[in-house]
Order: sequence, then structure tokens, then C-alpha cells
Amino acid sequence: MKEIRFGLIGLGLMGREFASSAARWLPLQDFGVRPVIRAVSDPDEQARRWFEEHVPTIEGSYADYRKMLERADIDAVYCAVPHHLHEQIYCDVLAAEKHLLGEKPFGIDKPANDRINEAIAKHPDLLVRCSSEFPFYPGAYRIARAAGEGAFGRIIGVEAGFLHSSDLNPTKPINWKRRIDTNGAYGCLGDLGMHVVHIPLRSGWNPRGVTAQLANIVSERPDGKGGMAACETWDNATIMGRCEAAGGFPMILHTKRIAPGETNTWFLRVHGTQLSMEYSTKYPKTLRTLEYEPGGTQAWQHLDLGYESAYPAITGGIFEFGFPDAILQMWAAFCDELANGKSGMRQPFTCVTPAEAAESHRIFTEALALHR
Repeated sequence: MKEIRFGLIGLGLMGREFASSAARWLPLQDFGVRPVIRAVSDPDEQARRWFEEHVPTIEGSYADYRKMLERADIDAVYCAVPHHLHEQIYCDVLAAEKHLLGEKPFGIDKPANDRINEAIAKHPDLLVRCSSEFPFYPGAYRIARAAGEGAFGRIIGVEAGFLHSSDLNPTKPINWKRRIDTNGAYGCLGDLGMHVVHIPLRSGWNPRGVTAQLANIVSERPDGKGGMAACETWDNATIMGRCEAAGGFPMILHTKRIAPGETNTWFLRVHGTQLSMEYSTKYPKTLRTLEYEPGGTQAWQHLDLGYESAYPAITGGIFEFGFPDAILQMWAAFCDELANGKSGMRQPFTCVTPAEAAESHRIFTEALALHR
């Protein structure tokens, strides 16, 4: 089996998720290629120690990522760091001639994203993709496939969102996502927005005439030192726009860090004149569909999907699909495209492209400028 040798920069939550996926590659059937973590980098010694103790394939551990990038035995890099570090690190990864899967939003703001794209243009032989795992859930994947096939007829409207609730607690200490200098002025849009727009943008649904409602609901939080610190970024955002594709239709996009009762809920609703579909990770095996012919009955169906995946796995179809499975499938898509090229992939859905990430920056920048 071919190995893709990875280096990791940023060893927090998502870095550990990748380590878990690499360790459980076995469920993918006859895949032909697998990721191997050769080196890791993070200024936090405790974070590095976790990887050193739990990932036996590691041969190098670095406080300075530049030292890791000097290694000739690194083919690709996964980078999961705060937004203000994206531009410098992503550009350094490309300058070192390494393939890149980077976390969203691919730059703290549009100028940073523009400079990342300039660096990408200088290295056309490198595969560069942005992380977004939710389209690999079975119901989301079916909606993306239906969009690609033009199955909806004329689209009536699209609504998508990503909802969290932990920031409802005002005693939760402040973190980097509530500071403009580390998260960026986008606030929740930069943190959650790419997940929301991945399938719409892939489907050619690009909202124009954007307006937005943005809210900073908890204005200060404990600073961890006995005092309080100002929360500078947006907690919640709702974007409205109009897509001119498929005859024109409205689109509503939600990104919320304060949505009471919601725990990492991603959803997508597409209503059309021939087919309507709705899916939410709140009910991960249930897909709602309504197929319609003129004069026919309008009846929603609830389908139990079980374990369906973009890439076949050993897991039985009667079992449920979950977040670790979506991460595994996303990584399979990246490794598949890197090993075989886009035209040779075993299925057609890729990770977020740089062009799609750039389009998300256009949308979020317009939302900041035009919200009311």
C-alpha cells in the first residue's frame, strides 16, 4: 500500500482527530493508499508529548515548524492553527514544496487569503485543499450528489447552518476565537462558515447582494486571571443573499456559537420544484426527501440511511455514521486526490478547493461591510 508521509502543524483538537483517523485507516476497503504521520510541530511541549506517546510512526517532533518543513521525508502537511497564523504558515508550507490540507477559513481575512492564493499559484504541482468534513455525512453527500445531477428542478430556496451552544455560558473563559487579532473580524463566520458554504459553493450556488445580521451576545468573559476581558468578535451571524443559478433563488446561511441546546449541529435544506431534501447531523441517519411531479401528491419521506459513505468501509450498513467517520472520509478524499489526481479519484467529491475558500471570503467580507 502506498504511503503519504504527513507532517502536522498545530496539535490541538483537530490534529488529534487526524492522528485518530490515520490510526484507524483499516475500515477503508482496498483503498491502496494511507497516511503516515512522520513528524509533528507545536510550540506547546505537552501537546507534542501526547503525539510522541500515542503515534508510533513519528520520527521527529519540533517546537518550530520550520525545522519540520526541512525534512525531505514529508510529502504533505496538515495545518490546524489559529486563523492569524494561516497566511505565514500556509505560504511557508508551499515554499517548502509540500502538499497542504489547511483548516478554514484559509486566512484571517480576505487580504490574507489573497496572499495565500498568490503562493498557491506559484506552485501548480502541489495539491492544496481546505478542511470541511460535514459533506461526507451520508445525508449531506446525497444532497451534494443530487445537486451535481441537477435533480432538484428549479430551486426554490436553500438554507444551511452550523450551530453551537457552549458560548451561551457566560462563565466560559475567553479564548482566541473571541479576539479579533487571533480569530479575525469575521468572528463565527471564519470559524464555522466554510462548513456551511461547502456544498452550496460546490453546487455553483454563489450568493450575491449579501446582507447580514451579526450579533455579539456575550460582550465579556472571564480572562482566566481573575478579571474580565472584552469579547471582540461576533457570536452569531445570519447571511441572506440571492443566487442567480437555476433561475435564481434566495439563500440563508447561519453560523451561530450561541444556539441554545445545539451541539455541533450542521444542516442543509434544498427545496426545488422536482425534489426537496433536508438533512441535519442532529439526526445523522435520517434524510428527508420530497419528490414531486405536476399534479402529484406532496409527501415528505424520512429515510434511514445507516452507514453509507463516499468510500466503502467495512462497517455494516445497519450501523450509524458519526463525526469520526466523516473525518476519515474527508481524509480519504484528500489522500485519494493526492495519490490519483482528481480525474482518477474513486469518487468525485473533493475537499474544499482554494477557489471555494476564496469565494467564502468574498461572502464573509461583504457580510461584515453590509450587515445591518
